[in-house]
Amino acid sequence: MEYLPIQLLAFAIASVPVLWLSWRSLKSHKNHGFYRFFSWECILWLFVWQIPVWFRDPLSWHQILSWIILVASCYPVLAGVYQLKKAHRIDQKRDDPSLFGFESTTHLVTTGIFYYIRHPMYSSLLFLSWGVAMKNPGPLALIIAGLASVLLYLTAVTEEKEDIAFFGDEYRAYMKRSKRFIPWIF
Repeated sequence: MEYLPIQLLAFAIASVPVLWLSWRSLKSHKNHGFYRFFSWECILWLFVWQIPVWFRDPLSWHQILSWIILVASCYPVLAGVYQLKKAHRIDQKRDDPSLFGFESTTHLVTTGIFYYIRHPMYSSLLFLSWGVAMKNPGPLALIIAGLASVLLYLTAVTEEKEDIAFFGDEYRAYMKRSKRFIPWIF
């Protein structure tokens, strides 16, 4: 526990940019960014908490599993960002200051990874949470990863409500033919 003061300071310092990115979203729990902020904070805490054991016992089952999950977490976010940039269209119809620029697309992206899952970035964050938690899978790490997962689920569900409000039946049809986080499964 000799690292705890340093970890708390690192968490506080790293939380500042997360708060700066999210402050508009924190005004309402009906905004998907509200839940996303808290999921980011959970993931940040996992990173900070696990720093002392990141490379300890590198051939243990949990470290190997951790690295597999962490590597897997890269694909959804990279594929999602690529597809959004490729299909990106912004206009004044979607002028919501709580949205990041890439979120304000005015046409529904359903190609590439979005053909299979609706939330590749959140999928990536789920894998990231569990990959970091598996560095040292103690009770606190598993609880925080579970909390991050619940918050990411709430983020996705809330975002889907926003997308239904904006895209209507087109988004409802898209929901019927795609999964939320993991292709063909969930």
